Amino acid sequence: MKRALAFDIGGTKIYYTVVDEDGKIVSDIVKNSTPKTISEIVDILTKGILNNNDVDVISVATAGAVNNENTRVISSTGNLPDGYRNIDFQALSDKKVFVENDANAAAWAEHITGSSKGCENSVMLTLGTGVGGGIILNNKLYKGKSGSAGEMHFKMYPDNRRKCTCGSYDCFEAYASGTGLKFTAEEMSGNPEITTYDVIDGVKRGCPEMTRIFKTWQNHITQGIIGLANIFDPDCFVLSGSMAQFVDVKRIEEAVNEQIVTSPTSIRLGSAGNYSGMIGAALLALESIKG
Repeated sequence: MKRALAFDIGGTKIYYTVVDEDGKIVSDIVKNSTPKTISEIVDILTKGILNNNDVDVISVATAGAVNNENTRVISSTGNLPDGYRNIDFQALSDKKVFVENDANAAAWAEHITGSSKGCENSVMLTLGTGVGGGIILNNKLYKGKSGSAGEMHFKMYPDNRRKCTCGSYDCFEAYASGTGLKFTAEEMSGNPEITTYDVIDGVKRGCPEMTRIFKTWQNHITQGIIGLANIFDPDCFVLSGSMAQFVDVKRIEEAVNEQIVTSPTSIRLGSAGNYSGMIGAALLALESIKG
């Protein structure tokens, strides 16, 4: 059985492990804090490759958009060092190095081994500090003309009220993310010190104010999913990430299906796990070397 050395490069952590063709992690997971310089990131990648030279392919799940040739990052995020997009991944090894956006990779892991397995068409939303997205159409990862498809920065409201990480205002991410929940909590409570933890804890305690704030946040998520459902008509949506565990999936599914003009869809929690980015990138890389 062929195996891939799989990296996951994020703004705070870099993980790597070995994944087989069944999507199973078959070695220890090595964790590093993401360095502040490109040379240090390259050093971590090089060390991982040197210590795992018996694999068949190298895969990299990364923050930022990746080109359709899966060779390089074409636009990175603000929490990675300047020049990150200029890393020559293929130069790191004589073996093929396959690069994919982390949300796309996670969507593929859900499609092959997780909650959207058996769905020909699905949309995965990663709800965390921001919002990531991955789209599967006709059992293929949809990348768009440049590789940047799946960015969840469509405009929700015309107010120009909330600045998004992309530089625009009032994007879906600025409402549906954990950061969006904090914005909503600040606006509704008038307290600039309120945190997402305060809201979640208040909901658990039955606090009416925190419950109203939380329901408003869920409604923002619902409205975005309605738009995505009307565009892509998917079999299902998969919600993953640190904030997804708090979402009332059944409530959102009912609200979405009451309002969409396409056929009914289902809303599911992700099941591929915390390392779905590494697993999905590895599976895509292993598929790419089949011949």
